[in-house]
Amino acid sequence: MPPASPLTSVSIIDTFSATIIVPTFNESPNVGELVRRIGTALVGDERAAGVEILFVDDSTDDTPAAVLLAAETSEIPVRLLHRDDPVGGLSGAVIAGMNASTGTWCVVMDGDLQHPPEMIPTLLDAGEATEADVVVASRHVPGGSDGGLSGWGRRLVSTVSIAATRAMFPNKLRNCTDPMTGFFAVRRAAVDVDALRPRGFKILLEILARQPLRVVEEPFVFGERFAGSSKATFTQGLRFLTQLFALRFGRMSAFAVVGALGAVANLAIMAGLVAVDVNYIIAAIIAAVVTIIGNFLLLEFFVFRDLRNEGKRFWTRFAQSFAFNGTEALIRLPLLAFLVQFHLMPSVVAQGLTLVLAFIVRFIFHSRVVYRPQRTTPISPLSTGTDVAPAPLDESAKP
Repeated sequence: MPPASPLTSVSIIDTFSATIIVPTFNESPNVGELVRRIGTALVGDERAAGVEILFVDDSTDDTPAAVLLAAETSEIPVRLLHRDDPVGGLSGAVIAGMNASTGTWCVVMDGDLQHPPEMIPTLLDAGEATEADVVVASRHVPGGSDGGLSGWGRRLVSTVSIAATRAMFPNKLRNCTDPMTGFFAVRRAAVDVDALRPRGFKILLEILARQPLRVVEEPFVFGERFAGSSKATFTQGLRFLTQLFALRFGRMSAFAVVGALGAVANLAIMAGLVAVDVNYIIAAIIAAVVTIIGNFLLLEFFVFRDLRNEGKRFWTRFAQSFAFNGTEALIRLPLLAFLVQFHLMPSVVAQGLTLVLAFIVRFIFHSRVVYRPQRTTPISPLSTGTDVAPAPLDESAKP
C-alpha cells in the first residue's frame, strides 16, 4: 500500500487508551458537530484523557480544513491523516488509521453522525468487561434499529447482504448479527493488520473473516445523516461482491458441489423417466423427491457436519430441509411449465435453469435456519448484567 501523506498533528500523546478512527470523504459539514458530540459523550469518563480522534481523510473538498478548525476548540486531541492516494477506499482508510494508532482500542465510526458518538463509552466498557477482541454496534439485536437507512431499497440490500454473508461464514459470524456495520471497537493487538485486504466499505467483515476473534455486540440505533448524502453506490456494491469472492465463499463451495451432484442426479432421473414416456411434470416431482433426500444426507455428513449439534435433532433438521426444498420445488414447477409451454424450451434445459435460480435461496435457508449456529457470547452483556467472558477461540473452526 503506498504511504499516506504525513500526519498533521494537532495534539499528540505518546500512548492512548483508545483511538477513534473516522474515515471521511467529503464530510466537511459534519466534522464540527461530530467532534463536539464525541467530546460531550466522554465528559466525566476517566479514560477521556487517553482518547484521541483520528480523521483519515480521502476528501476532495475542504474537509481537512474543517478538521483542523474543529480541533482548535476540542478538548480531545485530534489528528488528521490525509491520503493523497486513497487505496482500498473506506476500508483502506480504517487500516491506515489502525496502523497510525497507538491505542489499546480502535473505535471505528462513520463521519456522518449516523453512528451515535454517545455509544463510544458503551463499546469500550463492553470490551473491557468481557475481554472481547471486537465489540460490534449492531442494528439487528434487541434494542437496535436500522431506521436511518434511506428507503426500502437500501434496507432490502442490507438485509440480503447480511443474510448471505452470515450464511457463508456461520462459525466466524455466529456472534455477529451485523457484519455490514461500520461502527465497532477492536482491540488493536488482536488484529493482524498486515493480513487484511481492504476493499470498499465492509472492513468489519474483512477483520472477522480473516482470523478468529472474540466478539460481543451492543445494540444501537442507526441514525439519519447530519448533512450531505450517502456515499453508497452501485460500484460499492460490486466491490462488496468482489470482497466476498476474495474472502472465498466459506462453505458455499462445498454446498455448491453437493448442489451440482444433486442437479446432475435430478436431470439424469428426469431424463430417464421422460425417455420411458413419463410425463415431464411427474418426472420432475420424482426427481425432486429423490434428490432432496440425497442432498440432505450429503449436507449432514459433509457440508454442515460441525454444525449438527447446535440444538436441533436430526429429524427436525430433515423436516425443515425437506419442507423447504419441497415448497421450493413446487414453486419451481409452474416456472418449469411456463418455460416449456410458452418458450418452447426443452424440459431438461428448463429444469436446469430453475435449479440454478434456486441455489442461493436454498443455501441461505440451510445455513441460517436448518444449521443455524448458536451464539457463544451474550447480546449486550452490560445491559443484561451478564458477567461472562466470550467463549474460547476455536482456531480450527470452519468459516
